[in-house]
Amino acid sequence: MIKKLSNIKVVRYIISGGTAATVDLVILYLLTSIVGIWYLFSAIIAFLIALGVSFSLQKFWTFADHSTDRMSSQVVVYFIVASINLGLNTLLMYLLVDAVLLPYLLAQIIAAGLIACESFFVYQRYIFIDETPNI
Repeated sequence: MIKKLSNIKVVRYIISGGTAATVDLVILYLLTSIVGIWYLFSAIIAFLIALGVSFSLQKFWTFADHSTDRMSSQVVVYFIVASINLGLNTLLMYLLVDAVLLPYLLAQIIAAGLIACESFFVYQRYIFIDETPNI
């Protein structure tokens, strides 16, 4: 039963992350290609907007954490992890675009995929901790 719940959680994480990633990519594209903002600045703005989408989906749907008593501390830790991820994302974007010469959207997809793998374990272990007793 625990393994089945874990598989459901992983699928929900992928869907939630995919939704947030779509928001991120759409905003990145609009700001860079339509508005004409430098791609790294656009990536930061898009990442921060997608952060709100991601937190909400991860907390309430993926990890089924409907508590509100720990929410402020969760937001703080989530923001710290996201800030670290933003730094990693920006570094990966720079390396993939300017050094490897990949298109910026492909670079963002690769960077987001790498960061998503690391984030799942951090979210599950440190932020959205299941505090229900095992019966």
